[in-house]
Amino acid sequence: MPCDRVVLKFNRRSPISIVEKCVATQVKPVRSSDCPSDEPPAERRYFARQPILDARRRVYAYELLFRSGPEVVFRGDGDHATRTMLDTTVLYGVEELTGGPPAFVNCTMDALTGRLVDVLLPGSTVLEILETLEPTPGLIATCRNLKTLGFRIALDDFDWKQGIEPLVEIADYIKFDFLQHDRTARQALLDRLSRYSHTLLAEKIETQGEYEAASAEGFTLFQGYYFCRPALLEARQIPGNKIMQLEILREVHKDPMDLHKVSQLVRRDAAITYRLLRLVNSPACAIRQEVRSVELAMIAIGEQAFRRIATLSIASALNSDQPAEILLMALARARFCELAAGRCRLDPTEQYLLGLLSLLPAMLRVPMQDALSALPLRREIREALTGVHNKERSLLDWIEAAECGDWPRCDAVAQSKTLHEKELQHCAAEARIWADRTLRSAQ
Repeated sequence: MPCDRVVLKFNRRSPISIVEKCVATQVKPVRSSDCPSDEPPAERRYFARQPILDARRRVYAYELLFRSGPEVVFRGDGDHATRTMLDTTVLYGVEELTGGPPAFVNCTMDALTGRLVDVLLPGSTVLEILETLEPTPGLIATCRNLKTLGFRIALDDFDWKQGIEPLVEIADYIKFDFLQHDRTARQALLDRLSRYSHTLLAEKIETQGEYEAASAEGFTLFQGYYFCRPALLEARQIPGNKIMQLEILREVHKDPMDLHKVSQLVRRDAAITYRLLRLVNSPACAIRQEVRSVELAMIAIGEQAFRRIATLSIASALNSDQPAEILLMALARARFCELAAGRCRLDPTEQYLLGLLSLLPAMLRVPMQDALSALPLRREIREALTGVHNKERSLLDWIEAAECGDWPRCDAVAQSKTLHEKELQHCAAEARIWADRTLRSAQ
């Protein structure tokens, strides 16, 4: 099988600033030389993260998935495990990998009893006990000791089995595969667990209906991409202010851009004006004199930088009624598609817009075709956004698979499109960190 996988590879240089990334006037095509090549294949870090949301649809934590081989769990085999997962977290910290929230990390028996997890930061890490582990006295004693160090414990894919009760007493989180049991079986397990103190987490929640059912049953944390698939309202009219924002987006991406027309449109939308001026006047842009008008903002930072910041402002406004994680994913997709576009001989600016617009239905709760009606996009880009697997969609296909840690699908997409795995992996890592920092700056 080809090795086209997500690689988390950073060098030791200082973090790239928002002004270098968010306001960059050009994006150079990614070349093999752009990616560090001094790392042996065995040390590549294949990485994905899946959001865990609370009942208010805010990110509570991320589950980190590492692939150092065919499996996607933290393997406890000494130096190799340290070089793949532990070395990454030690060098860059859980906060860098998650953007701030805690990390749930799958652990095998060797990782726990061999105390390889001791290098992780207890206050920021939740150790997941895999369902395949037997509740031996050694495992129970290790978990108790890790709790005293400040780690939190989660039982993954929970089912009641002989000897599990001591681990249930220790656990802070109980994770249920929501699709593995029907409602009756889940209720029986929940009744049995009712006398213990822990937080219930429902996994594999992919639809709004599943989220509502899990919430009604007493779950308070939810893992899955249901928030990216809200119930679409076929007959819904896009609100007037959203139409205005799409109109601004259309004008911003015309070439050449009509500065006067764009400034007049932006001034008619208070939310966009506020976001735009706040970003332009932030330390990230390093403008020495305060900018108080849209026209001055466009002149001060230049057309290309204005396009980038205006697009970010518009996306933030479009997503104002939805979970912030949607916008974060859209930004990461956009940046990834932009960075990797040169490898596929695609237009970086167009690819950035493609990634950003890929979650437009989740932002507006309308079908993609309705959302695209206000945007003058090429036919191939429209087709890519509506699901046609053409050349323009190849990078979007890859990053969608990477978001879920679906490594075989990443391999298949890269192989079918003759994409270079090392470049894709590097771009995905860069895009994820850039999106975290950019959203924090925008907020």
